[in-house]
Amino acid sequence: MTISAAVPDSASGERGGGRPHVPGVLAAVSINATGEAVARMQESSGAMPWFPGGQTDPWDHVESAMALSATGFLAEAEAAYEWSRRTQREDGSWPIRTDVGVVTVPGIDSNFCAYIAVGVWHHFLITGDGAFLQRMWPTVWSAINLVCRFQRNDGAFRWGADHVTYAMFDEALVTGNASIYQALDCAVRIADEIGAPEPDWEAALAALGLAFRERPEVFEPPSDHSMDWYYPMLGGAIRGREGQERIAQRWDEFVVDGLGIRCVDHRPWVTGAETSELALALEALGDTEAAIALIASIGHLRDPDGSYWTGLVYDDGKRWPVEKSCWTSAAVVLAADAISRATPGNGIFRDVRRF
Repeated sequence: MTISAAVPDSASGERGGGRPHVPGVLAAVSINATGEAVARMQESSGAMPWFPGGQTDPWDHVESAMALSATGFLAEAEAAYEWSRRTQREDGSWPIRTDVGVVTVPGIDSNFCAYIAVGVWHHFLITGDGAFLQRMWPTVWSAINLVCRFQRNDGAFRWGADHVTYAMFDEALVTGNASIYQALDCAVRIADEIGAPEPDWEAALAALGLAFRERPEVFEPPSDHSMDWYYPMLGGAIRGREGQERIAQRWDEFVVDGLGIRCVDHRPWVTGAETSELALALEALGDTEAAIALIASIGHLRDPDGSYWTGLVYDDGKRWPVEKSCWTSAAVVLAADAISRATPGNGIFRDVRRF
């Protein structure tokens, strides 16, 4: 597909930082190359697969679209959101997995469906395009109303459901709920921006935040995956001193100096996306220096074309899986934007509110 021109050198964000970069680690031209690598993986339909010919899921699709917006590939980003608008089912959901246009896992994941609000708000922040926001509003509205049906009486959200019977799977997962927290905040902002406030969404967000802060036992116990460790801070449900203390508690379990962070605490496998997301969480907590160090540590995953390999098994020096995943590159771009505060969307993770 034809790739549009990226943001020119003179473009600036709310802090006047210009294009996304990581001071002392990655220049703006390098991050732009990563954005271009993401754009090259886009299918003609607008879908953002994990890698060319691979699967597409609605969450990673949106994350990749956000990276396109942040690096100035606005036409490609809007094509991605148009894919979301066009492929949304009547109930407001998307299939968990699609392979080159064919639905292969049709179920509903509440977190996957909610994330459209984050991407749409992020693109609006960057472009200021009110027409885009209006065009995507029915998609966001349908998705968030569906997601709110998954909330339990204790404030937590069930993770998924059968797409035919709507029988819900009762488990409330830490990572998914933390991501839903951010999505609800973005959805509330969208509703307010277009003049159609949704108090039920605000109430759902407040109840979820209360569950995170006062009733953590309502969620499934944190697993051995790093996402369950840092996501409450990344999604904005936990911040401040408590967030810093939570990060410190398991730092040595996951962080491998000079290589990134483990995806799973007991495996010698570091991954670029999780490392970049932890960098985003740290930046949101005010530790920009540590965030920069984390992005520097995954330089070994960077390909000369600007894309990033998914991970490295460091005890034998082998890349695994042997793929350059779209969402890994996207996470690096978003971390760079947050660190450099370059685009007007740089605070999409940092600025999550509490209700």
